[in-house]
Amino acid sequence: MRSLILAVQFLTRLPTPQLKEFDAAWLADAARWFALVGLLVGAVVWLAAITGSLLDPWLGALLGLLAWLWVTGGLHLDGLADLADAQGAAHRSRERFLEVLKDPHLGSFGVMSMAMQLIAKLVLLMLVLKFALAEAGFSPDAPIFPDVLRLSGLPLLDKPAAYPGDLSGLSGEIITFAANLAPLLLVPAWARLFTVAWSVTLPSLAAGSGERFAWRTHWPSFWLSAALLAATSYWLAPVLLLAPLAGLWWWAYLKRKLGGMTGDCLGAGIELCESLLLLALVVGRQLH
Repeated sequence: MRSLILAVQFLTRLPTPQLKEFDAAWLADAARWFALVGLLVGAVVWLAAITGSLLDPWLGALLGLLAWLWVTGGLHLDGLADLADAQGAAHRSRERFLEVLKDPHLGSFGVMSMAMQLIAKLVLLMLVLKFALAEAGFSPDAPIFPDVLRLSGLPLLDKPAAYPGDLSGLSGEIITFAANLAPLLLVPAWARLFTVAWSVTLPSLAAGSGERFAWRTHWPSFWLSAALLAATSYWLAPVLLLAPLAGLWWWAYLKRKLGGMTGDCLGAGIELCESLLLLALVVGRQLH
């Protein structure tokens, strides 16, 4: 299980058993678990979003976003900011691009990209939660927490019920809401699976983690993970079957614009693909 532990340690801040030894070459084996680690990330975000939504979908979106930042340590967001700074300052100079990419300081382009990404995720998460609440029979504008307290038998001041029906069935409605939100689990999984293909099919622009992932190909595990995610997407949210288009779009962008990839490019791609997939969920629910 060494490669799985390394994958969790590299992509998240979740606690894992400590390895007594480490070899950078082992990271190449860890890539086969990236989709599974994405599901773990999605589970943390899913639980936080559900908890916050007991009071308000905006709070659910905020807690979901904070959980997303915590569980990843902001690793991919940092890659997006670094890439934005490098592209903004490069002026078509490859040497300048790589120089700025390695600079640990954050410039104005990086700040703007981080701000826009955080705003986009917050709003998109709120809309996903709003649709999931509505489909479960709740009013997106009324908290459901008071009725949860009523079911638990705890004392509560009289307030209008958020759900106009028999409160004995509220627990079932909450379960329905959680199930409606289940497609959120797949968003981080799809985005992290793409990094395997990006790192193998694009030349490395500089030594680093992105280059290490290309040391060994993992096509069997990649296609197995893709097939499982596709089957689950078909079951939970068919619109996510379009997810590979997001990965292909970022691959084409890196190929045309930069001619290759770095670890920051992979992290930026994860962030942008996650936002695109959240947008796909919102549009899919709206059309449905």
